[in-house]
Amino acid sequence: MNFHVMTLFPEMIENAMNVSITGRAIKAGHIRVNAVNIRDYANNKHSRVDDYPYGGGAGMVMQAEPVYQCYLDIREKHFSEDGQEKPRVIYLSPQGRVFSQEMAQEYAKEEDLVFLCGHYEGIDERVLEEIVTDYVSIGDYVLTGGELPALVMMDTISRLVPGVLNNDVSAQTESFSDNLLEYPQYTRPEEWNGKKVPPVLLSGNHKLLAEWYRKQSVIRTALYRPDLLEKAELSEEERKLVQSIESGD
Repeated sequence: MNFHVMTLFPEMIENAMNVSITGRAIKAGHIRVNAVNIRDYANNKHSRVDDYPYGGGAGMVMQAEPVYQCYLDIREKHFSEDGQEKPRVIYLSPQGRVFSQEMAQEYAKEEDLVFLCGHYEGIDERVLEEIVTDYVSIGDYVLTGGELPALVMMDTISRLVPGVLNNDVSAQTESFSDNLLEYPQYTRPEEWNGKKVPPVLLSGNHKLLAEWYRKQSVIRTALYRPDLLEKAELSEEERKLVQSIESGD
């Protein structure tokens, strides 16, 4: 998986991605991060990439040409010898689809993804129309730029790339993988602060463990994120369990 990030702050992307799990994945060659500074493509001596918006209004808007030249350079260097292949470009914006685990699974199938990180009051609409293929939001709130959303997406997608996690089963069982929250986890000591680890986790019985994991996931989802259950595939017994939780029984 190759991540190409168009940004005014490449060091922010590089510093965050080069630690922990993603850092190890980069060193092992499972993922690659190419952070490109849009400012390098400004055609003025002060490397200015923004200007006042037509029609007035508060703030500044990123200009189309530096963004477009940055995009062309990435396309020509990484996508095809003649630069004709159009990459998948994700623009981080509140107007986009809200990012989800399902979307992460879709993006993880790609070999290359380009992220466009905006700043100020946004980016000239004309270049967005020219290059963007996907508009994505990470939630209904406003951030100072697109770098944090891009990092959230890259971290989530990276976990689904083969070899990134030491235990690839983790990506299949954690929260949202089947529209259920993950079951509770415990480790040593067996008793802490008067609270004991559930006996089933000490049983070694894989069938009982699987049943317990599933039941706890359903319970947690019903308690904390019941909205997810609309897409979850539940058995009749699990639906009755959810109904009893919802009714307070």
